[in-house]
Order: sequence, then C-alpha cells, then structure tokens
Amino acid sequence: MAAFSVAAWILAFVITLIEYTEVVVLVYALGAERGSLHTAALGAVAGTSLVAVLGLVAGGTLAQIPSNELLAASAIVLAAFGVFLFRSTLKTYRRARAPAPAAPATPPVHFAGGLAVGAIETTEAVVVLVPLAAGGQPIAALTGALVAGAVLAVTVALVHERVRRIKTPWLKLGATSLLFSFAVFWAGQALGVPWPFSDLVLIPLFGVAVLLVRSAIALAMRGDRPAPPGAGGERPAP
Repeated sequence: MAAFSVAAWILAFVITLIEYTEVVVLVYALGAERGSLHTAALGAVAGTSLVAVLGLVAGGTLAQIPSNELLAASAIVLAAFGVFLFRSTLKTYRRARAPAPAAPATPPVHFAGGLAVGAIETTEAVVVLVPLAAGGQPIAALTGALVAGAVLAVTVALVHERVRRIKTPWLKLGATSLLFSFAVFWAGQALGVPWPFSDLVLIPLFGVAVLLVRSAIALAMRGDRPAPPGAGGERPAP
C-alpha cells in the first residue's frame, strides 16, 4: 500500500462534501414544499445507504490489488468523471444565473425524490472514492469521506436555516479541477513520469485546471441568453 497521501485525502473530503451538500440542499428544497423534511430525508438516507454499501464492497476488493494498471484505470475513471462533473458544474452555474421554480409534489414523490438524490450523489462520490482506494489510498479515501460527512452534519445542525441558500458553483468548479488534476497526475505515475516535488506538483496542476475549466464554462455560457435583471432573486455565480 502506498504511503498516506494528503492530496488524496483532500480530494476525498472535497468530493464527499460537495456531493452531500447537494443532497442536503435538495432534501431541504423538497421538504419546503410540505413544511417537513421527514419523507424526503428518509428517501435520501435509503438511497445513500444502498450505494455506500456497494461502494465499500467494491473499494475493499480493489484495494487488495494495487498496481500500475489499477492506477492507470483510476486515472481514466477520474478523467471521465471529471467530464461528467464539468457538465454538472455548468448546469449549476446556469441554475445560479436563472433558477427554475420548483413544482409541488406529493409525499411518495418526495420519498422517491430523496431516494434518487441520495443514490445519484452517493454514486458520484463513490465513482471517485473507489479509484482512490484502488490507487493505493483506501485509508485516505475512507477518512476523507467520513470527516466530510461529519463536518457537513455539524454545519447543518448549526446553520440549518441557511442550508437552502448554499451555493455550490465555486465548490463544483474546484472539485472538477481536482479530478482533472489527479487524472493527469496518476496517469503520469502509471507511465513512469518523474513528477517534481512528488504530490506538491498537484498545486500547479490544479491551478492550470481551474483556469481551463472556468474558461470552458465561460465559453459554454457565452451563447446563453442572459436572464432579466433580478430574475429568481439570485446573483450570477462567480
């Protein structure tokens, strides 16, 4: 097993925090329609638990066979998910510019909505955490995810009235950039590239990734029709 990587821990922490922040925000949005979070929260817990168990089984199995091949495969998975998360990040920026009104729903739909949100966001987290484990960082992946969950739980308990106002564009921009940074870094390791300064090279890689991802978002949004001033009561995302 490779030595504990602080960079891998940070990636696990950030990805888990972002994905579960979205779960909490969406559960609160569903609950606001009925004045109660109970039904949507139960669905989210069910969806999250199901996918998390499957992720633990898969991660535990892959962690037993670390190799350059697994490292290369992990880099490919992270790059592919980076493309997926980029699309999600772009949607987040567009929602921040012109949020759509939510339609009312019934209790069964609230539960199904919570179930879907919990399962989808947990799957997105697991897609990153499993390659981290397979790349020789199972402890970093697990502890980073657990600490992120604990931090979010405490934050929600302390500022639950503000949860629905949480904006995620900046967080998603950072997460997308981290994924691409790690994909490049691990691909280089698998190919035997002698990265200077070891994990510290991730800092300039991350800086370049942020610039490229933000530029791509700006280009993609350039053709969008601007929303009328004050629409939705939201300020444009940074």
